[in-house]
Amino acid sequence: MSDLATALRGVSGILVTPFDDAGEIAPERLAGIVDRAVGAGVHLLTANGNTSEFYGLTMDEAVAMIQAAAGHVAGRVPLVAGVGRGIRDACRLAEASAEAGAAALMIHQPPDPFVAPRGLVDYVTAIGRAGQGLPLILYLRNDAIGTDTIAALCAVPGVVGVKWATPNPMRLKAAMAAAPEHVAWVGGLAETWAPAFCAVGARGFTSGLINVWPERSVAISAALEGGDYAQARSLIAGMQVFEEIRAEEQGGANVPGVKAALSLMGEECGGARPPAAWPLSKEQLGRLRDFLTRHGLLK
Repeated sequence: MSDLATALRGVSGILVTPFDDAGEIAPERLAGIVDRAVGAGVHLLTANGNTSEFYGLTMDEAVAMIQAAAGHVAGRVPLVAGVGRGIRDACRLAEASAEAGAAALMIHQPPDPFVAPRGLVDYVTAIGRAGQGLPLILYLRNDAIGTDTIAALCAVPGVVGVKWATPNPMRLKAAMAAAPEHVAWVGGLAETWAPAFCAVGARGFTSGLINVWPERSVAISAALEGGDYAQARSLIAGMQVFEEIRAEEQGGANVPGVKAALSLMGEECGGARPPAAWPLSKEQLGRLRDFLTRHGLLK
């Protein structure tokens, strides 16, 4: 738990799910990405997150990816397993993730159109039981559920952290004040929002950039931990083009941006499954290539 708590204050890297030329998962292609991220000092890695195309995977594929990720990470950093969707699928994946050796479970916020606040509490509680006592991290992408519900979710036994993925720092501050003190709060909107979330008391941030340029993510984390916001902002400005491309097409270029960059770097991980924006446009690829060239990331 102490290792996990410390890691949550740093960079939570979200791994891609590599595919082969036929569009099937290719877990072996993850090895180099994991080695580079761990070598650069990324504090924690997550399989089956949104950058992993969680909602585009079958349950069998998600199980295979957490098993493969555990093998590649080999205990060098805490490995968090994303779980979610229907309650039975989520519980099945939680159990499989615990058996694979995950250090914690990240619970995706259900996208179901009919979600009751008390139903969310039941959802998280059931997943916690299926996860055989693994610590739970809530992934919050919709803060409209309200501060009282967020506090109730944080009070569920086993919850140790929240990845806050809405652009509302003041609501984050209110949620932090209402929740139990032991809960760790992590910025869930990657590097660009990390300074704002850090300013209200959250520590650490999620990152898809770690698949491509983990050294930059770690440097941003170090600057924020040291209180050097000017340095953090300068480092973020240097990778802003990458995040701008990923935010295009209503966010549909998010994973394609990462996978296209990896392909340009000679680390083929296949395409992104629909409904993502794959392939990137010629104009997007041009900007991405310029970005990678400027920072010496092309081989």
